[in-house]
Amino acid sequence: MGTPDDSAAAAAGGGRGRVAHSRIRMAGRDPAEHHRAATPLELLFDLTFVVAVGTAAHHFAEMLAEDHAVQAVTAFVMAMFAISVAWISFTWFASAFGTDDWLDRVLTMVQMMGVVVFALGLPAFFHAVEEGDHLELRGIVIGYVIMRVAMVSQWWRASRESPGFRHVGRANIRWTVIAQLGWIALAFATGLPLGLAFAAFILLGALELLLPVLSQGRAGGTPWHPHHVAERYALFAIITLGEGVVGTVASSGELFGGADGTHWSADAVAVVVAGVGLTFAMWWVYFATPFGDILVFRRGRGYLFGYGHILLFIGIAGAGAGLHVAGLQLEHHTKLGEPAVVLSLAVPVGLYILMVYVLHTLLLSGADRFHALLIALSVLVLVAAVLLSTAGVALSVCLLVVTLAPFVTVIGFETIGHRHQRAVLAGFGRDG
Repeated sequence: MGTPDDSAAAAAGGGRGRVAHSRIRMAGRDPAEHHRAATPLELLFDLTFVVAVGTAAHHFAEMLAEDHAVQAVTAFVMAMFAISVAWISFTWFASAFGTDDWLDRVLTMVQMMGVVVFALGLPAFFHAVEEGDHLELRGIVIGYVIMRVAMVSQWWRASRESPGFRHVGRANIRWTVIAQLGWIALAFATGLPLGLAFAAFILLGALELLLPVLSQGRAGGTPWHPHHVAERYALFAIITLGEGVVGTVASSGELFGGADGTHWSADAVAVVVAGVGLTFAMWWVYFATPFGDILVFRRGRGYLFGYGHILLFIGIAGAGAGLHVAGLQLEHHTKLGEPAVVLSLAVPVGLYILMVYVLHTLLLSGADRFHALLIALSVLVLVAAVLLSTAGVALSVCLLVVTLAPFVTVIGFETIGHRHQRAVLAGFGRDG
């Protein structure tokens, strides 16, 4: 049976195979492996999701700017859900069974192709939701089929080469195939009423969320690595935060006047400060919680950590789209009033902040009054930004006010919260 050391040796060319990355046995990785970190292959895989997240955020912003808020939110949430689930399934498998041999690399490449096809199907999906006549899922489901064929192949390999995880592998194959057949039937059904199509999407989405429970609940789970998983989620959060930078650039493009682009307006400066400041503060808030250390002691809550991030990722990407909408408003390219523009940024920022606290509370098994105070203050800041916009205060000023919301948590953690967090983690160590 292969070991992580065998994998490292093969990857370095030290194996006995004829190629540098010869096939090795896909045994479960050691969940306590020292110095486990994200691999270059995993980072390359994540790059394809930059395209998917960016495409979803762009179309979300454009639909919001056209004052199609309900359709925009519906399509964006559905798209980000699908993107997140696809990324999660790869990430947890790789943490438990990644070998980085040639077959693992090839199957990962196939999944990357599926992500690109999925991203290419998003424009048609958003357009169909905006028109409201049908649910166009064919392009994104074809992408999902490609991803899932590779994922099923990986589970088949693990079930054959890791006897201790045979039942887990076969159960994952069975439920993944069932879910995928459902998606194919939904995507290619003709004449399906829109309401029924949305209901079917929700049911299949629920099945996707239950898949780890159905496949691993009675089979002992998989040997995922807590610090590795936490690092992978942190890196994906950073990728998604990149939409804030993209939104800032998209918002500022036409605000820098003059032939040489050096005549900066007050609005342009405000957008840059708000966009970069907001992105930076959201990053600071996320990394205030040592998720890897917590998962070491709360391994049984890996499911809550893993799927609880879906709403958090939606909040991050939505904030980037909100910045884009703000820029379109300043350039007079939207049909929205300024309070609605501020809401398009304040709501996803609020969702993000709330989900950070929810995850913190669920993983640590306890509510914190200080956290409740920080949440309340953050909400007050966001509400104040919307009220200021309603009162006629300049949009650029309101954007700066929204930027202050995550800094409430930053200041709270840096002054008081960090001591309480260290005490809780120290208590885990003593209990263990």
